[in-house]
Amino acid sequence: MSKLRGTISHRLAYFGYRAFESLLKLVPLPACFIAGQLLGHGAYYAFGPYRRLARRNLHIAFEGEMDEREIHALTRQHFSTLGSNLLSSIKLTTMRERQVHERLQIEGAEHVRAATEAGHGALYLISHLGAWEILAQVGAAVPDVKRSTLYQPLSNPYLDAHVRARRERSGTRTFDRKAGFNAPIKFTRDGGALGILVDQHAGDLGTWCPLFGRLASTSNLAPLIAARTGAKMFPISVATVGVARWKMTIGAPLEVPKGEPLEHTTARMNLEIEAAIRRSPADWFWVHNRWKTPNPKFLLTSYKRGIVLPPGMASADLKPFRILLRSPNPLGDACMAVPAVRAIRRGRPDAQISVLCPVNLVGFWSSVSEIHAVIPRPRSASNRTIAKTLRAAGPFDVAILCPNSPRAAIEARRAGIPRIVGYPARWRDRLVDQLIPPRDASKGPRPHHVTHYLKIAQRIGADISEDSLFDPPPSTIEPVPSRIGISPGAEYGAAKCWPVDRFAAAATLIAKKLPDARFALFGTPSEAAIGTQLSDAIGDRAENLIGATDLPGLMDELRRCAVLITNDTGTMHLAAFLGVPTVALFGSTEPAWTSPLGKGHHVLRHHVPCSPCFLRDCPLDFACMNAITPEQVAAAVFRVVG
Repeated sequence: MSKLRGTISHRLAYFGYRAFESLLKLVPLPACFIAGQLLGHGAYYAFGPYRRLARRNLHIAFEGEMDEREIHALTRQHFSTLGSNLLSSIKLTTMRERQVHERLQIEGAEHVRAATEAGHGALYLISHLGAWEILAQVGAAVPDVKRSTLYQPLSNPYLDAHVRARRERSGTRTFDRKAGFNAPIKFTRDGGALGILVDQHAGDLGTWCPLFGRLASTSNLAPLIAARTGAKMFPISVATVGVARWKMTIGAPLEVPKGEPLEHTTARMNLEIEAAIRRSPADWFWVHNRWKTPNPKFLLTSYKRGIVLPPGMASADLKPFRILLRSPNPLGDACMAVPAVRAIRRGRPDAQISVLCPVNLVGFWSSVSEIHAVIPRPRSASNRTIAKTLRAAGPFDVAILCPNSPRAAIEARRAGIPRIVGYPARWRDRLVDQLIPPRDASKGPRPHHVTHYLKIAQRIGADISEDSLFDPPPSTIEPVPSRIGISPGAEYGAAKCWPVDRFAAAATLIAKKLPDARFALFGTPSEAAIGTQLSDAIGDRAENLIGATDLPGLMDELRRCAVLITNDTGTMHLAAFLGVPTVALFGSTEPAWTSPLGKGHHVLRHHVPCSPCFLRDCPLDFACMNAITPEQVAAAVFRVVG
């Protein structure tokens, strides 16, 4: 039944097209052109998604060259031009070749004649410029050269047969792409001219090379056939020059140095296409998603043909692929997300990462060299305000959500970001375009939390195997061998905190063996009472910095420490991120999930039947933390400082 419905709909569409075509036969070509302009003007207002796509593509192509007013005007002009060219193309198929020639200027035909007289075939590098159907209706100004085109069959078999018949009537042979390339290769080797569309997104098998400075997946089919047949490649384009009048331009052959890899030729081919588009920008098919973001792997490390830049172009010259990272809210989680951020940044040379984070994390993310910009997110800001801020900071191509909150997805969606990536979570799955599969609990114990973020990076195409992802950032601050940091609090709650008198006892033991030892106390303003109590217990060896530093200041102070004695808290992860060894004390939480990352750390944990409980306050006897002794802590410190 569904097959029958499909056949009926195809027939109806075919008869409707034929009726419309018959109507156009009665209308002069200039009238078709003007009517198409009006229809295109109406389509600009009626089809919002296509209007936004065209404007986005124009922003990509002409960023820094045109202002917003010029891009807006060009978008409107494009829709009018596109309407006139599409309607005119249908009319052109009903006209004789002589009549088409009367409406056409031709430039550069001598290039093809010279090549064919020298015994070469010709490859026409065709782009969606102007009324491109003209190319199938005339002999490209070289009537004595056999011509053909690679053809993508239409889904409607009746329309497909009709369009092919129209093209073959004019002498253009059509080769079905799905039938393979042996026949078109033989045709070209025998001296024929083959037209190949080269400005379409080529998917996973394309070569990633720049078009207008932005990486785009590009087919290397034309250079491949040229290499197999010895044919010359000619950029060919059609531009609108008046009412129902066009100009065909055939460029000089694309020279291919001996031994040049196909991918490099492909990159240079894109430059020729770009030059043709620049000559008549309103004519190109801007409503095609040429700079498509692949799904799921929009990072490009795993693609077969890789990234190739034309001669003289460096990675720094590429236009950015803008990524918004929504930071985790806790400091510790932000630190554990850094390896994933590094992997994402290395995933493509044009990646530019901006971070949206709580105000208190601005100093941290500003220190991560892989981050291009940091966008503060005030706690009281509304979704609308955040979305407006993101639109001003963008446009972004992708948003990666580290938190699982619905609000993070709402902010990205309202900012108009076309691809949103994140884990599934309640109330927000329909707002996330690309869902990261959650961990399968049946496949073993839960891994370290850092893998939660690394899995996002891996899923979108990053290589997460490099050990350097965990390297501490470079610093000019040298640690003082006798300086020992202590972080006695924990924002989550008292269940994470080793008793203050135990910290003091450990400091006493350390000072007995290290007479030069000095202790720096770190924490938030809410932990001031703990700081005073511990500072008084240690005496003049203590420097109480609890609540006295901002985040960048805390990072500098941590770098001066030889080791940090710490509860499971954000400061512990911050020290590990900076490469400062830690003696980490765990009780209510699980070190297998949140232990400090990197080398030189010592985790002290006494497992009891109720741990890990993840409670803020212990309802029992606090056995897990009380079982850790000052002697164990002091011994761990001595192993670090020697």
